[in-house]
Amino acid sequence: MEDTLKALYDAVMEGQRDIARESVVKALADGVAPGEILDAMIGAMGEVGRLFEEGEYFVPEMLIAARAMKTGMDILKPELVDADIQPAGKIVAGTVKGDLHDIGKNLVCMMLEGAGFQVVDLGSDVSPEAFVNAVNEHHPDFIAMSALLTTTMPNMQTTIEALKAAGVRDQVKVLIGGAPITDAYAEKIGADGYAPDASRAVKLAKALV
Repeated sequence: MEDTLKALYDAVMEGQRDIARESVVKALADGVAPGEILDAMIGAMGEVGRLFEEGEYFVPEMLIAARAMKTGMDILKPELVDADIQPAGKIVAGTVKGDLHDIGKNLVCMMLEGAGFQVVDLGSDVSPEAFVNAVNEHHPDFIAMSALLTTTMPNMQTTIEALKAAGVRDQVKVLIGGAPITDAYAEKIGADGYAPDASRAVKLAKALV
């Protein structure tokens, strides 16, 4: 059992999707609890985040690790549901209206899933109304918004105002990120937090959950 979980941990760390999938299948066949399998993958993604912050891993390494984890999660998810294992929290994510950039947002979503969060990804060019509708439909703990263009940054504030107008702003924490975004901007528009990269987005969500 420990060998299988170690193989899974290493496969996620090294971005080996096929081995990650096989390891999850074998662990389940061997009767390993779904929660233990999830913990192995969360541990691996935590280490990936640490290595990224220390400059030993870069975005490509993070992406392939996250994809390997996602491959394993696709098999594990039904088992987690059956075992009634609760996610760390629920997050609705999207790139704001007018902005079609999604690589950073996709990486944040994958890293958050790797940390045990349930993620509802709305994609890019997401209107304030779509964020409001998603809050009403999914009842998330967080909204995570990204913008890569200075011209689309104001749509973060517009979305927060739309959440207020709909009476749901106090139901969610709002996290923002993207190349032009700063802590000062987050404070100015009334967001709950800002993260400069995917690894720190996970830390921020964990701290606020």
